[in-house]
Amino acid sequence: MEDHTRELLKECSSGCKMAINSINQMREFVTDEKLKCVLDQYDKKHKQLEEDTAKLLQKHGSEEQEPGMMASMFSRFMTDIKLLVNKDDSQVAKLAMDGCNMGIQSLSEFINKYEDASSESIAIAKKIVKAEEQFMQELKEFL
Repeated sequence: MEDHTRELLKECSSGCKMAINSINQMREFVTDEKLKCVLDQYDKKHKQLEEDTAKLLQKHGSEEQEPGMMASMFSRFMTDIKLLVNKDDSQVAKLAMDGCNMGIQSLSEFINKYEDASSESIAIAKKIVKAEEQFMQELKEFL
């Protein structure tokens, strides 16, 4: 149980950090003030979720996990390329929605994989999935 708890929390930590990095990377391409506000709102939400996850990791005797270097570099590279080719708010919304979808899929998979994790770690993972779903919903307006 303890191993499953730590592994799930590490995935939550890594996912939140990836989301925060991506939001910060996309922010410079945004012109619509309302979209900037949405990005800021979810940046704060992901930072809070990451902080909550870090506390749980510490409680369970483990450290936060950074996103994998290759995954981070590839994500950053692809985002830069796509935004350099098409620098509009709609493209930012599409990329953010793609990121949300990846987060929802991977965390849902980890929730199922680490089914013996503690209820509090499963709850925070589900909270992150819900935040991603809400973020996606709000981004639809900018397509």
